[in-house]
Amino acid sequence: MKVFTVAILGCGNRGAESYGRLFMDDKRFKIAALCDPFEARLNGYGELFHVTERFTSEEEFFQAKRADVLVIATMDRDHVRQCVRALELGYDVLLEKPITDSREELASLVAAQKQYGGKVLVCHVLRYVPAYLKAAEIIQSGKIGRLVHIDALEEVAYWHHAHSYVRGNWRSREETVPMLLAKCCHDLDLLQYYAGARCESVSSVGDLTFFKPKCAPAEAAKRCVVCPLAETCAYSAKAIYIDGWKKAGSPARDFPYMQLTGEYPLTEEALTKAIETGDYGRCVFFCDNDVVDHQIAEFTFANGVKATLTMTAFTYDCARIIRFFGTRGDLVLDESRDALILKRFGGGSEEISISGLNKSSFGHGGGEIGLINALYGLVSGEGGSATTLTASVESHLMAIGAEESRLKGGALVKLH
Repeated sequence: MKVFTVAILGCGNRGAESYGRLFMDDKRFKIAALCDPFEARLNGYGELFHVTERFTSEEEFFQAKRADVLVIATMDRDHVRQCVRALELGYDVLLEKPITDSREELASLVAAQKQYGGKVLVCHVLRYVPAYLKAAEIIQSGKIGRLVHIDALEEVAYWHHAHSYVRGNWRSREETVPMLLAKCCHDLDLLQYYAGARCESVSSVGDLTFFKPKCAPAEAAKRCVVCPLAETCAYSAKAIYIDGWKKAGSPARDFPYMQLTGEYPLTEEALTKAIETGDYGRCVFFCDNDVVDHQIAEFTFANGVKATLTMTAFTYDCARIIRFFGTRGDLVLDESRDALILKRFGGGSEEISISGLNKSSFGHGGGEIGLINALYGLVSGEGGSATTLTASVESHLMAIGAEESRLKGGALVKLH
């Protein structure tokens, strides 16, 4: 068995806490180098992974090739630039999604891969989750007949939207990709996969409706720690980060709490300090966010399949619900009900437990383990992968087209 060395660029929730822990426990890989601008976080994971080669400077890190495989888990705007540099150095790359919201950057990255020959696997982890693969199997078996329409709902959840898209790293259109691509790149990838054809056109509408100053209660303060509504507001930083952390069992590292501070293991003192002074303690109505809080997109594929995708912050649950409508039956994948439900016209129904299909409780029901297995197959030459760079381009074009349509008030945008 060949062992591949791994370098991780970006030691946050995805790069280190998810993929890094998987690499640490996988004998097929050995973590050789880490790079992250936050020294406390870098050193914390360096100690955990027993890695001495650590860099706070990206420029210094890229002065040489540090491993066989590079994990790029940085902010969205950095992905293409860093991936091109990695390919130039001879890395194979595990690239966090989304890649970019620029057609030109997509083309330049595809060209770089062709020029330098490295392999690039994009982290569409849901393509490796047993429940989503089972849905594809049912559709391809013909049990619902010919697929006509897909209706997908992304329930972002009120607290998750506030965390990531109002207070957090993906709140600014100038600093990151459009929210539909940031939050729903998995969903777009799945729609294209299930439809089985490239997308021809898209129309989309969406707005920032609620998370802005004019919607703030009259008594609201600009920081939760001094707000008279701190004990009653659903978006209270104290409720989400302090009370929520305690209810979760006060974990040493866990999402979303670990994103507030680089001090691990997490403590109430560190979290309290973070909401007193940092971005995550701001009132959700007085942040510098400008991304949408809801959006609807309609897609038409080359084989005639139609699809709709609704993304909304205004849900209690954080779940996906996808309905597939065919000529002989329909299928529902409902994470909130933990069920795949198949109903055949003129026949009975069948229900399959999603959790019963999952092979692991770690990372998207085993999807992240499947991703790492696919990475090994790709770099070793022992197997293929569903989410290569070339395969991922199509879903990114769908997102780019949807944002263009939204900015034009829902006008139809042709993608090819």
